[in-house]
Amino acid sequence: MTDNNESLNIDELHWHLGLLQNLNVGLVVLDQSYQVQLWNGFMSNHSEVGPAKIRDKNLFDVFPELPVEWLRRKIDSVFQLKSPAYITWEQKPYLFDFRSQRPITGVATRMYQNVTLMPLTSPTGQVEFVSMMIDDVTDVAVSRIALEEVNGQLQTLSREDRLTGLFNRGHWQECLDLEVNRFMRGQEACTLILLDIDHFKAVNDNYGHPAGDEVIRKIAALMAGHARKTDIVGRYGGEEFGVILPHTNATQAEVFAERLRRAAELLDVEFEGQVINVTISLGIAEIQVDVQDAEQWIGQADDALYRSKQNGRNQFNIYNHE
Repeated sequence: MTDNNESLNIDELHWHLGLLQNLNVGLVVLDQSYQVQLWNGFMSNHSEVGPAKIRDKNLFDVFPELPVEWLRRKIDSVFQLKSPAYITWEQKPYLFDFRSQRPITGVATRMYQNVTLMPLTSPTGQVEFVSMMIDDVTDVAVSRIALEEVNGQLQTLSREDRLTGLFNRGHWQECLDLEVNRFMRGQEACTLILLDIDHFKAVNDNYGHPAGDEVIRKIAALMAGHARKTDIVGRYGGEEFGVILPHTNATQAEVFAERLRRAAELLDVEFEGQVINVTISLGIAEIQVDVQDAEQWIGQADDALYRSKQNGRNQFNIYNHE
C-alpha cells in the first residue's frame, strides 16, 4: 500500500509540475530573500532565461531592470500582511520587459501585463514563499488604448471648428458661460473681443470661396499665434471670431486688439498665385456688474464691433457701459 501511495504521489507531483510549466501565464515563486524557486515555461520562453540559469538566484540580480525598491515593497507587504497584491497594466504597462508576440495587436512592441502576488502559506501558517502570476493582457490593453484615443478624437471633433482648428461656436460659448459665472462669483476682470474680416463677401466674389476659406484659416492662425495659453479663441460664425481674455481689463485688451489688427493689416494671404490682403474690425467689451448673462455680454461686444464697422473698419472700439 505504501509503495502504491508513494507512486501515486509522485505521479500527481509530475502532473502538477507539467501543468505549471505549460500554463499560458507566467509563474514565479520567490522565497523571503527573493530567490527564485519556480520559473515556469512561459517565463522561460519570453525571457530566454531557463530555469537552470535562475533557480536559487536572486530575481533582481538576473533582472536588474526591474523596479527593485518598488517591487520589493510590494513583495514584502505580501509576506507581512499575508494577503495578495495586484499590479495592473494601467499602473505599469509591464513588469518584465517582454516583447509582444501577438500578431493581432502588432501595434504593441511590448507585452502589457497584469501581475498578481499571492502568499504561499506553509502547514504552520507561515508565509514562506510568494508567487507571481504574470498575465499577458496585450490584446485588452491595446483595445482599451485604441478606444480611448477614438473617444479623445471624437471629443476634440465635438468642440473644434474643422476649417480653422479653433474652438467651434458651441464649445466657445460654453467657455463664455463659465467666464460669466466666474465673474459673478469673484468679480475677476475678463474681456471679450469679437472681430470680423472686413469686406469678406468681396473676397469670395473676386477670388472664390476656397480663397475665402484660406483667408479665414490664416486669420485664425494669426489669432492663435497672438493669444496667450489662457485666452480662449473660437470661430463664432462665418468670418466672425471671438476671443475671451481672462484676468484682462479693457485697457489691457486694447493692446492685444491693436497687435492683432496690425498683424492682419500686414498679412499677405497667398492663394493659387494671387496675394489677398484683408483687414479686421474688432469690438471690445469688459464684463461688468450690469451683465446678466453671456448673450448680453456678446451684445455689448457686438455693439462695439458695429461702431468699428460704421467708423471705417480696420479699427477697434470699446463698449461704453455708461
